[in-house]
Formats: sequence, C-alpha cells, structure tokens
Amino acid sequence: ARKTDRNRSRKAEVQTAVRRAREALADNQAEVARVEVLNAASKLDKAAENGVIHRKNASRRKGSLMRSLASLQNKV
Repeated sequence: ARKTDRNRSRKAEVQTAVRRAREALADNQAEVARVEVLNAASKLDKAAENGVIHRKNASRRKGSLMRSLASLQNKV
C-alpha cells in the first residue's frame, strides 16, 4: 500500500508537468513551453528511473513533447 501511494503521487506529478507543458505549447508561448517541456522531461525520466512508468513510455512521451516544441520554435 505504501509503494502504491508513493507511485500514485509521483504519477500525478508527472501528469501535471506534462499537462502544463502541453498547455504552454497550445498557447504558442515558446519560452514558457521550453521551460515546461524540460521540467516534464525531467519528471518523466525520474518516474521511469523509479519504476513508476516504463522507460519506453517515458521516452515516447518526451519525444512527443520535444517534437511539438521544435515545431513551435520553428514557427517563431
């Protein structure tokens, strides 16, 4: 039960970070988005490292965020 609770809170942190990054990307705020995407990537890596999510799941989600960020930065 203790590990479940810990994993649940870590997963929630990751989801929040990813959501904030996606919102910043949707608002076309390049600088804010860059900070949020890097923060989300860090949280995803830590979650994968601790076994909260699979490492390939983390990698896929980071890649998706980075692609979106790159296309946003190319527009600006």
